[in-house]
Amino acid sequence: MTLPAPAHSPPPPAPDSANPAASVFRARHLGKVYQTGEVPVVALHDVSLDFHAGELVVLLGPSGSGKSTLLNILGGLDVPSSGSLAYKGWPLTGAGETTLTRFRRHCVGFVFQFYNLIPSLTARENVALITDLTSDPMDPAAALEMVGLGSRMDHFPSQLSGGEQQRVAIARAIAKRPEVLLCDEPTGALDITTGIIVLEAIERINRDLGTLTVVITHNAAMAEMADRVLYLSDGHITRTRVNQTRAAAKSLHW
Repeated sequence: MTLPAPAHSPPPPAPDSANPAASVFRARHLGKVYQTGEVPVVALHDVSLDFHAGELVVLLGPSGSGKSTLLNILGGLDVPSSGSLAYKGWPLTGAGETTLTRFRRHCVGFVFQFYNLIPSLTARENVALITDLTSDPMDPAAALEMVGLGSRMDHFPSQLSGGEQQRVAIARAIAKRPEVLLCDEPTGALDITTGIIVLEAIERINRDLGTLTVVITHNAAMAEMADRVLYLSDGHITRTRVNQTRAAAKSLHW
């Protein structure tokens, strides 16, 4: 199996879909079971859904609801126990590690709750680590400008606030020009003022680059900024909500 070229290039014809551009992801009957000793733990059960280019989707639910499991499967960090997942018509289910590595490297950007920056490198150098690994990346300075850190790019992580470090992490994630941005509790370690600034950066990426953006959160207020909200509980999607109008990140309160 060969994956499509990185997101900035048109994908080749897909082998399992008449219209590969219809969905970025197409998941059908996804399930995930972890074995803890002799007791199986069902983390995800019979999840079927599609994600589309340019959407901003919020996954909302309590701890243990399956949000992170679904995000990790979408990002190729984990594999489902059952069901199928395709990226732009290309099957990821059953793909080998070489293929999944290429998928993660070229097609997906990850933002986590903790920033995972290298302390001895400047913001610009932290972003450059990613741009050295992919084809046709953004200039690290341009990526940092996009998240509002043009004047801070030569500072080290210890010289940056928590929100600034998270924005460096976002710049690092988008510098490869990914088709998909996956964010796992990106404001979880931040106060509301700083969190809003980080959400504005994510909002800008989604709007300006047209990147499919999926955000995990416990924070119900963030649902207002989404195109679509998926509510998860006990490994199931219990409800889907579509917002006719997205609220601006700066208008959110919690």
